[in-house]
Amino acid sequence: MPPPKKPRRTAERILEVTLDLFNRFGEPNVSTTLISAELRISPGNLYYHYPAKDELINALFDRYEHALDALLPAAEGVAHVEDAWLFLHMLFELVWQHRFLYRDLNDLLSKNRRLETHFQSVLKNKGRAMQQLIDGLQRGGALTLDAREVEPLATSMVVLATYWQSYEYVRDPRHALEPEQAAVSLNRGAFHVLSLLLPHLEPASRQHLHELAGSYR
Repeated sequence: MPPPKKPRRTAERILEVTLDLFNRFGEPNVSTTLISAELRISPGNLYYHYPAKDELINALFDRYEHALDALLPAAEGVAHVEDAWLFLHMLFELVWQHRFLYRDLNDLLSKNRRLETHFQSVLKNKGRAMQQLIDGLQRGGALTLDAREVEPLATSMVVLATYWQSYEYVRDPRHALEPEQAAVSLNRGAFHVLSLLLPHLEPASRQHLHELAGSYR
């Protein structure tokens, strides 16, 4: 079998390095010159694969959106607090892997029309997943909630999940988005999203959520 074509490998490597730089320094602080230097390729080689910085951003967002679309249907399988805890962890892990999007979200949306429209779909799909999570907990007997409260509660969960990385960054700008903070950030974020359900959880499920969160509160 012949080896993969070199341009394809180069394009993938460009995305990997760009994602790492965006996550470490924030997209506004990373130029195409810096990306070329990090890759040790010429700017012309970079432009051959991605003629504009927005194309790099869009390609990385496409990866994120594809992974998110694969993950969100798992919300339908939630029946217990532990299921919800696992689902939120997977969601926060995916967000962490693409944290530059959320750290600089408002700035990116103001400059990139494609992201603006696609992120509206992301929010809608996340909202649907949170409603499915709530419905599953109710069917499993872990949660009691008036039907009129489901949509606003799901929306609040989406808002908190969407801006959690921004909160973490404001809370500790020098360290919050560093790789060694990942585990703490993921656990803390997952707990705080699920904590919105605490007033509605039956006692055993409420206690179990506190046990799962442990010292990450």
